[in-house]
Amino acid sequence: MSTSGPVFHRYVALGDSFTEGLGDPAPERPNGLRGWADRVAEQLATRTDDFGYANLAVRGKLLGQVLDDQLDAALAMSPDLVTIYAGGNDMMRPSVDIDALVARYDTAVAALTAAGATVAIWTAYDAGWDAVFRMFRGRTAIYNELVREVAERHGATLVDFWRFDGYDDDRMWDWDRLHMSTAGHQRMAVEVLDALGVPHELAAPDLGPAPVRGKVEQKKIESTWRREFLLPWIGRRLTGRSSGDHIAARRPELAPIG
Repeated sequence: MSTSGPVFHRYVALGDSFTEGLGDPAPERPNGLRGWADRVAEQLATRTDDFGYANLAVRGKLLGQVLDDQLDAALAMSPDLVTIYAGGNDMMRPSVDIDALVARYDTAVAALTAAGATVAIWTAYDAGWDAVFRMFRGRTAIYNELVREVAERHGATLVDFWRFDGYDDDRMWDWDRLHMSTAGHQRMAVEVLDALGVPHELAAPDLGPAPVRGKVEQKKIESTWRREFLLPWIGRRLTGRSSGDHIAARRPELAPIG
């Protein structure tokens, strides 16, 4: 058991699909998912005999819903480590008040750090290479600058997703291009542990050269994606429905990770 670096005993993960683990299937686990947060918890558990982990994240939730539903529950667990990434779903709505959004985030991070927890937060990813999601790039840049200020103000650990290279490879993303693939989650777990200064045994995936696709194959992929993901996703945005409707947090209580 390594004694170098920080040792955490009670880890609570808050957020939306990013933290719930969508894109990284594991049928034997709650909600059928693993994700980067489980990988982080597995490494943290090797460093102490009394480790507990809760994951309250639910897909599709807006930042306000994440805070309303998860913040008090997290504080009640007296965590010494909290990860929280929210706001991505807000940023993809037709309109968003970014200043008000980050003001709520700031209040939550302040409450968590005041309670004595180490808090890790994220900048949002730069999807400028994607023909559809790059329309949100300007909003995302503004949001990220405000999030960096939140991290500085409260001494939170910043996982600067905006500056990561390698995620412009579509193999780092699930078929929907919105959620990370297993490889993406593995790399994210490495980045989180490194940002926290925690020694670990994980390695970022080595995917090798990207496959070369012909025009016909690529056109078929694009057509399938638009039909099976993009149009239903737009439909939910327009009707106010969420992919997280009727989904429960998969690890609502602190418990060993196994």
